[in-house]
Order: sequence, then structure tokens, then C-alpha cells
Amino acid sequence: MTEEQEENQQADAQKTARFGRPSRLLGLLVLAASLTGGWFWLDYQQFLQRPLNIPKGGLVYTLKPGTTLRALAEDLAAKNVLRNPWYLRALGRLEPHAQQIKAGEYLLPEGIKPRALLALFIQGRVTQHSLTLVEGWTFAQVMAAVRRDKVLEHTLDGLDAASVMERLGHAGEHPEGRFYPDTYRFPRGTTDVQFLARAYRVMEKVLEEEWAERAPDLPLKNPYEALILASIVEKETGRPEERAEIAGVFVRRLRKGMKLQTDPTVIYGMGARYDGNIRRKDLREDTPYNTYVHTGLPPTPIAMPGRAAIHAVLHPAGGDALFFVARGDGSHQFSATLKAHTRAVRKYQLKK
Repeated sequence: MTEEQEENQQADAQKTARFGRPSRLLGLLVLAASLTGGWFWLDYQQFLQRPLNIPKGGLVYTLKPGTTLRALAEDLAAKNVLRNPWYLRALGRLEPHAQQIKAGEYLLPEGIKPRALLALFIQGRVTQHSLTLVEGWTFAQVMAAVRRDKVLEHTLDGLDAASVMERLGHAGEHPEGRFYPDTYRFPRGTTDVQFLARAYRVMEKVLEEEWAERAPDLPLKNPYEALILASIVEKETGRPEERAEIAGVFVRRLRKGMKLQTDPTVIYGMGARYDGNIRRKDLREDTPYNTYVHTGLPPTPIAMPGRAAIHAVLHPAGGDALFFVARGDGSHQFSATLKAHTRAVRKYQLKK
């Protein structure tokens, strides 16, 4: 080997020594990054499969309007619901609608996993509360129940019935019987106005549907008269199977121009004075609702009728009965003549 070749060989060796160390270091860094990335990937996969830290019975969580996914993740981490907020944000980047999480009150169930949690917020499956309006309730009872409810937002406190109807957009309408009795579900943040407006719309819809399918030749001029009569049937009926028969009695009396002579209208006309008893003088008192004094229907409903009562007055049972009296067990004795009715009254009311 010549002297020049030896010098070239030494130079190559020095070059190899000079560049070999960084190459090995880079390789180690790549290996470390791969191991770290792999660890994070496995940890992220475990995060997806592991239930979140939700207490037994679930966690009530309120997502405020305008909350971002990042703020949500950090808040859940602060509440110890999830361990790493970055993982939930990473999951959100893979979900097309993750930035459209919806505000509201949620019940986070025990055992829920991150994907299901995010879907809960994206779909807006907020907690639904409920309030039941009962058949036969008066408007005063409806408003008492609405005002007692702890979830509804109260905007009507202190207002009288006329002002409430004005707030609902129905100024001048009498509120009695206008709201459909049912169990209504609603999220937190619903106002009392929204709740009542919904019950009002349902009653309008039910009444419209039933009126469209009514029997022919009824002595009722319009749906409102049907609502009035249905409210009386609702208050008179102790057994559901008797609704149509009771409605039939009232329809026949209206056709004949007879007074309806029904106690619930007298009671309604007495208002707060009613103490559980109707006296002879009460039956003679001239109130607009006293159907022992006035012929025809009272001026307004006296309570909220359900669909069954509305259907009954629009499809009354046939027959010739013009009277009925309570037997004391929820049922009634029906009679076609005053003589038979008098005997029934003596038997079931006077116990003779």
C-alpha cells in the first residue's frame, strides 16, 4: 500500500468516527420516540375502553352555553371524571360534530365511556324532568303545581289569570279547561310560559281532532262548547266506562231544553266558599255556573277534561236516561223518568 493510500484510509476512518456517533444518537432518539408514541397510543386506547370516574347513581353535570370541547375536557378533569383532558380533545378531533356540543343539564351514568360521553353532549341528550297535570284539575290547581315545580323557570309569579293568558298570547280568553292534562317532560331551563303554552297547544290539537270526528246532530255549536261539556263529564265521572253514558244524559237534556242540574258546576260557581257540602240555598244561588238555575251550558269549562271525556261528549251513548245519581261506590244509577230517579235518590242518597 502506498503512502497516499494509507493517508486516504486514515481520512475515511476519521470521517466514519466523526459521523457515526450522531447517527447512532438519532437512531436512539427515533427508537425512544417510537416507544413513547406507542405507549401513548396504548394509553389512549385504554382511555377509550375504560369507564370514566362517575360515582354510583350517576353525576348531574350542567354544560353552560358557549362551552368549548377544550373547556369541557378541562372541567371534567378538574372534577376527576377523566384523568387526561388531552385524550378527550384528541377524540374530539376524530368526531365530525365534536365542536357542536349542546348546553344543558345532563345525567352522566355510571360506567359511561369516553365515546358515549362525547355522543351524549353532541346529541344533546339532556336530562328530562316531568310535571303531571291531572284530569279534572282547575286552572288554579294547574298554576299551583307549576309554581311549586323546582325545575321550571318562573316568570309568572304574582300574575292573575288574565295576565297569564296575555303572556301566553291569548289575551281575553278564560283559562279554565284550556290546558291538556298529561305528563309533560322538559329540560331544565324551560320557563313556565313555555310549559303552559305546550299544554295549551296539545289541548287545541286534541279538541280539533275529536271535533272533526264527532257524531252528527249534537246540540253543540263549536269545539269550545264541547270542551265545556267535557269538563262537566270529567268531574261527574267516577268510573271511566260511564263517561259516554253520562255524556248521553247531558246531551239529551240539552236537546230537550232541560237544565243540566249538575253539582260540579254549582261547586265551581261557589269558589272558595265551598266547604265540602252543597246546601239547598246553594242550589238556588244565581251564579253563572249554577245549572240548577240556568238552562244550557255554563259560560266556561269548570276543569281540564282528558281526551276520553272529550271523546265521550262527541260520541255520547244512546238511550233514554235523563237522570243519574251516585250509588256511593263511584258508579251511578241511571233513570229515564223523574219518578224512577226519585226512587234512586231515596235509595242511594237518603238511604231509605
